[in-house]
Amino acid sequence: MKLETEKTAVVRRTGEGLRSGRTGGGAGPTAGGAARKAGRAVPGWAALAVCCLAQFMVVLDISIVNVALPQMKAGLHLSPGGQQWVINAYTLTFAGLLMLGGRAADLFGRRRVFLLGVGLFTGFSLLGGLAQNGAWLIAARALQGTAGAVLAPATLSLLTTTFTAPAERRRAVGAWSATAASGAAIGVLAGGILTSLLGWRWVLFVNVPVGIALLAGAAWALTESRPGDTARRLDVPGAVTVTAGMALIIYAIVNTSTHPWGSARTISTLAAGLATLGAFVLIEARLARHPLVPLGVFRRRSLTVANAVSLAIGASIFSLFFFLSLYLQQVNGYTPLRAGLAFLPVGLAILAAALLAARLVARIGARRQLVTGLLLAAAGLAWMTRLAPGDGYWPGVFLPGLLAGAGFGLSFVPMTIGGTAGIPPQQAGLASGLLNTTRQAGGAIGLAVAATVASAVHAQSTAPHAVAAALTTGYDRAFAISAAVLAAGALGALLLPARLGMAQHPAPADQNADPQAAPARP
Repeated sequence: MKLETEKTAVVRRTGEGLRSGRTGGGAGPTAGGAARKAGRAVPGWAALAVCCLAQFMVVLDISIVNVALPQMKAGLHLSPGGQQWVINAYTLTFAGLLMLGGRAADLFGRRRVFLLGVGLFTGFSLLGGLAQNGAWLIAARALQGTAGAVLAPATLSLLTTTFTAPAERRRAVGAWSATAASGAAIGVLAGGILTSLLGWRWVLFVNVPVGIALLAGAAWALTESRPGDTARRLDVPGAVTVTAGMALIIYAIVNTSTHPWGSARTISTLAAGLATLGAFVLIEARLARHPLVPLGVFRRRSLTVANAVSLAIGASIFSLFFFLSLYLQQVNGYTPLRAGLAFLPVGLAILAAALLAARLVARIGARRQLVTGLLLAAAGLAWMTRLAPGDGYWPGVFLPGLLAGAGFGLSFVPMTIGGTAGIPPQQAGLASGLLNTTRQAGGAIGLAVAATVASAVHAQSTAPHAVAAALTTGYDRAFAISAAVLAAGALGALLLPARLGMAQHPAPADQNADPQAAPARP
């Protein structure tokens, strides 16, 4: 009886801590006991800061190396294909392994997987910075992507299981979305500064002190979170087939610059990838006892719509940073540092809008806000289709960049709410992995398609005096494709439940008491 009384008191104190802005680390039986170490309560902002910084570091590394590529080429004698693979190696492993990382967090403990991901990411960043040749650097980038796939899903699932009160969860998701949304833009700026002042190796070395700080902060601020009734079994056949299928498809897409879309190699690789994903669906539906992705999760309408929108956002935002950077440097002659500074207003607009979005969504709902944000971003990219060689920065880049940045910032919070609303705690990592996977896959697919169109336009005019005009025309076409994809995403967002995310309809973590679970289904 005494033992039962003590347990009840611990649970009561943990609940009071959450309501007062303190965190016990998540759902599950282990959370309450770990909430207080040596009688010390952990403030909720500490867990939020650790998760946001980790997500920022992972997203930052997608774009931070872009402006360092010329120095990498000179220092390591990279071929043009080698330069491309410095980017693609990270994207390929990151997107292909995200689902496995999300499921591992659910099965083996989110704090444990988080610490493992941070440690691996830090070590592989150091390995890449020490690279002595191109193969070494590309291998390190692939390993970085693998570590990022372990780390990224754990950041969001830790937040959704830690902050269970509706208002707290909206604020936490807003802060997480702001850092995730602005990371790519800040990455271009940080890459330009580090490359200009310290050299290309520091775009990788910079992760080492950040990673060490994260390990220390996570050891103090995070507590273990794992549902106690979940069997510790990974769906290995499902993990292998979904990872291999994603990897084959992304591999085919990112190599379309050397093997055209209609080539036998590209078609056969895409077909193999689709067949492998078909095998994954069969395994999940019929064969797996503990499926990696329970297909029934897609019956939840809000999750399905949010992931479709995530695909569209990934396709467009990757293209924005890639092609605008090329326009500024190759057409208008910007230095890497100046190009990085040119992206600063875009990053600030994304950050400010994402912070505002956390409050706005409680008033107007996720559907209205997501449609509004996507249309604003589409308008900004459509404005950029008017760019011409030598256009001034303020009317040609600054104003449409602010519009697009604000639109993206407004979109991330309702998209994340839609993808995680009503998800039971044992599937929080799955939901986070799905959102990250669709955004990365969308980025790879959208960038490859837009690059193919831009290259085709450029190839039609190779006279020296027409190169700048041809390049700009190709970039304009790429912006037009991205704007169209966002407009299609806005139409899809109309399928979200009307009152999802509004204050009077909270989404607590307990699936048995989730008022959004019913309207979120078709």
